[in-house]
Amino acid sequence: MTTDPAIDLRTLATECAGLVATRFGHDLDWSLGSLDRLDAVCAELLSEGPLAEQRFDLWWKLVGAYTGEVLVRAYGGEWTTHEETPGAFVVVVRGATAFPFGIAERVLSGEPFKSLGSFGRALPAIIGTSGRDA
Repeated sequence: MTTDPAIDLRTLATECAGLVATRFGHDLDWSLGSLDRLDAVCAELLSEGPLAEQRFDLWWKLVGAYTGEVLVRAYGGEWTTHEETPGAFVVVVRGATAFPFGIAERVLSGEPFKSLGSFGRALPAIIGTSGRDA
């Protein structure tokens, strides 16, 4: 890892995009719409049941980093660590804190009605009530 966690997270996000293109044939173009395509990949990953621990950990890192990087690019946010949870990376956009790794965990765990795309599209409403966590 480098001394700048944002670089490491961007690298993971790029790895996610490459792996999704190679293994699943989906183009992740860093847009909010690409989160819907990543939702489809997650559904495909879960189609045969829960992911084994190592596979879950790998995809959790990749999906969380990609989701966060989309938020950074779409809304002018920045990667940072969460002050109440040392070592947990979050994206801050105009005072609102988004937890891309939290939503990645919920989606990859198969939690009903959880979506990376919806999470990304909901952020402007959360920013409007700044100070609330996403």
